[in-house]
Amino acid sequence: MSARLGRLERPALLGVLVREVINFSSFWRSSTFASTVEPTIYLVAFGFGFGSLVSTVAGYHYVDFVGTGTVATAVLFSSVFPGMFSTFVKYQFQHTYDAILAAPVDTEELVTAEALWIATRAGVYGCAPMLVAMIFGLDPSFGMLVVPPINFLAGFGWACFGIATAARLKSIDNFSYVTSAVITPLFLLGGTFFPFAQLPEWAQIAAQLNPVYHLVQLVRDAVFGTWAPDDLGHIAVLFGFGALTWRLGVRWMQRRLID
Repeated sequence: MSARLGRLERPALLGVLVREVINFSSFWRSSTFASTVEPTIYLVAFGFGFGSLVSTVAGYHYVDFVGTGTVATAVLFSSVFPGMFSTFVKYQFQHTYDAILAAPVDTEELVTAEALWIATRAGVYGCAPMLVAMIFGLDPSFGMLVVPPINFLAGFGWACFGIATAARLKSIDNFSYVTSAVITPLFLLGGTFFPFAQLPEWAQIAAQLNPVYHLVQLVRDAVFGTWAPDDLGHIAVLFGFGALTWRLGVRWMQRRLID
């Protein structure tokens, strides 16, 4: 098994992906509901709640501002949580990964295919708040066509983060620490509901380390057509985040699965 580590063979990746697609057909309704409704509730609650008090933010209508921001929320929730919980259940309780690794598939291919599938779903689910915002007045634009690939890129990083977390922690109860101490602060401080321009300098610097912030900025620039050189930096951060968490996910999952 270790001799094959580092090679990504297409048949192995496709085998895992096909299995995930077939399995997903049995629970896609509940998964889609959970992944799209919650961000939409945030959009409606904040967009119309605070929107009644604040009409514009950073030059945008507040509903448009939140609508584009909650795209990142949908991507985050629909990638990191399946990466954590589904992965943990598969290897700890169902022993699904033991069965997959009995085939000509190694840990790197397994983790990569799982992350690609989760990222694909996140790329689609992340568009739901944007579509809802269009109903409430967000103007369509050609830049919206770029949003799914942006979501996919960020979703891959968060999926690998979830997989790495699942491989590292010994109990599913410990996920609450990661959710409360990592996911929630990054979600709230990602620029989804308020701009960073008026915050202290240290907060603006800290935001540069938050992948959610970079996703929010890319989505807004795509939807509103305000592309800038800074977007290259946002893309680079998301690529780096995905590469780092991918390698950690592969390494830690191999330690968990291979004796």
